[in-house]
Amino acid sequence: MTRRARRHLDPASDRTVFLNQFLLSAVAILGLVVVLILRTYENLGLLIAGGAVAFLATGAALIVPWNRLPVLAMAIIPASDILAIALVREGAPSGSFGLLWVFPAMWAAWAFGKIGTTVSVVAISLVYWGFTLAHPRTPITGSLLLLPIMIAAAATISYIMAERARGQRDLLEQQATALRQAVARAARQQDLLAGVLEAVDFGIIRIEPDGRQTVANEAHARLAAATSAAPGGAYLADGLTPLEPERMPLARALAGEEFDSELLWFGAPGEQRRALSVTAKQLRRDDGEPAGALIVTRDVTSEMLAIRARDDLVATVSHELRNPLTALLGYLELGLDDPGVPDGSRHSFEVAQRNAERLLVLVTDILAASSAAPNGTAIAITPAPMDLVAAARTAIESAAPLAETRGVSIELKGMSRVPTFADEVRVRQILDNLLSNAVKYGRDGGRVEVVCAIADGTAVLEVQDDGAGIAAQDLPQLFERFYRADTVRKTATHGYGLGLAISRQIARSHGGDLVASNAPTGGAAFRLTLPSEAPIES
Repeated sequence: MTRRARRHLDPASDRTVFLNQFLLSAVAILGLVVVLILRTYENLGLLIAGGAVAFLATGAALIVPWNRLPVLAMAIIPASDILAIALVREGAPSGSFGLLWVFPAMWAAWAFGKIGTTVSVVAISLVYWGFTLAHPRTPITGSLLLLPIMIAAAATISYIMAERARGQRDLLEQQATALRQAVARAARQQDLLAGVLEAVDFGIIRIEPDGRQTVANEAHARLAAATSAAPGGAYLADGLTPLEPERMPLARALAGEEFDSELLWFGAPGEQRRALSVTAKQLRRDDGEPAGALIVTRDVTSEMLAIRARDDLVATVSHELRNPLTALLGYLELGLDDPGVPDGSRHSFEVAQRNAERLLVLVTDILAASSAAPNGTAIAITPAPMDLVAAARTAIESAAPLAETRGVSIELKGMSRVPTFADEVRVRQILDNLLSNAVKYGRDGGRVEVVCAIADGTAVLEVQDDGAGIAAQDLPQLFERFYRADTVRKTATHGYGLGLAISRQIARSHGGDLVASNAPTGGAAFRLTLPSEAPIES
């Protein structure tokens, strides 16, 4: 009872108590006026006493601050009403004032729940029976139960309706609490998102399908201001081809396109320029309808300038190496042409000439790699019919001294002959690089397998070691120029990260490819594919 009644102890309790009492008092006063006018009362004193008690209860309902009193204090009002109605009924038995007992019974059921319903019905029944049976001539019939039953029914209905109202109010309070918590979480998340957007150094904008920008951080505003001030407009990744307005990132995103890390230059060549990497992702609603796009812009000017400076340095150094190598080869040829050179010296000259030629090829490739676009340009090749197995066997013989120093065995498997249409010198360059890497990065005392085969009309060569393999994060970048994995940089093995990049360029220049993976049994595996025959000219 206390818990239920306490729900009504709020600033509105005073008004609720008064309104309930005022309704009862209004009906009672109206009945008293009618009885007095018609003079149908039997005992004026009891009639006036009952009216006085009802009047005092109404005054108390109006004046007393019920929300500050204990819960049971409100029981005074319905108790006073029960007594007042009993007095008025005794004063005017024919006035049917007993029906007014419905009001305090319903009020008690509403305010105090089951206990209030039970107590009020029992109290009214006892009062009714007590005053009725006090008259000696009153017959005891079934009609004595009718009024208590009616009052009990009314009180029960009031209790049920009150419980439903309380349940609905509790549900509304829970929903309101959940809504307030959701609003607070949304506000916190919005503050967090705003903080993150302002903290990052790349621009982020959200555009609606109609082109409105609903989200934009400060970094985007800075980049937009810088690029709009750059003279000469926008250019593609090569920095020379102008970008049409309809191919601008915002226009393409509004057209429904998606792209990832596209490089654009802003500013005319020779001027102060900015390079931006732009990514666009389309957004969808739950029903699949377009919800706009998200565009992320990053300033990569420093990175691109650093790459260009690195390539310029490599190209300059390689060019300076090429001239003395050319002169060295010329003098070696003169020495070999001299018939007076002893056979032992001639053999040494031939070894020096072969290595100088290979070194010259490597320097030329470095020049090509450093001057090429990021996706790599084709390397000049002179393809001709050759045997891939023979080239692999020669490469294995060349790698044997290095393999012996680490106790690595190299085994050639597969077909005995694999016809290929390729540049033998370039293919040897690829094989030398793959075998050298397998020996250097495999384990001491390990084994390297070289398998030659023909698959779907394509010549295939696979080189697999039994070392630690390639880290998953290194695989996507393994063929990038100058890239070296973290595990390799921490070792004493020297390198410049060009061998695999050049090898893939050579393979693709032939119309083939070079891919890397981790073998199921462990270790790194490289698969080289080359055309098995000359292309048919149209």
